[in-house]
Amino acid sequence: MHKNKKELLKVKRHKRILMRLSGTETRPRLVVRRSLKNLSALFVDDQTKKTMFSLSTMHKEIKQKFPSSGNIKAAEFFGQVLAAKAKEKGITKIIFDRAGYLYHGRIKAFADALRKGGLEF
Repeated sequence: MHKNKKELLKVKRHKRILMRLSGTETRPRLVVRRSLKNLSALFVDDQTKKTMFSLSTMHKEIKQKFPSSGNIKAAEFFGQVLAAKAKEKGITKIIFDRAGYLYHGRIKAFADALRKGGLEF
């Protein structure tokens, strides 16, 4: 299967990042996935290999406010909503896993919104 060069570089970056990151129950790993139109996020406990919970911009609360979710404003709002849901579940400290994506644009806006929402990483 042929992948383009950008995808191969992203996979390579993510493997390199994952060697250093490992989430626990008290400090889960937050994995971000990005597509052209949406963002999704998973809270993962790597010790038990379980997903604690997940959310994406396709969630009805976010879709009502941002029908087109592939922009920075939607990423900021998604970060605020996710931080509030994480606080409800008792999560205040996380390990941010950008999944090989470069830290700019929507990923940076999402991370900044998480910090404003009270998550520490």
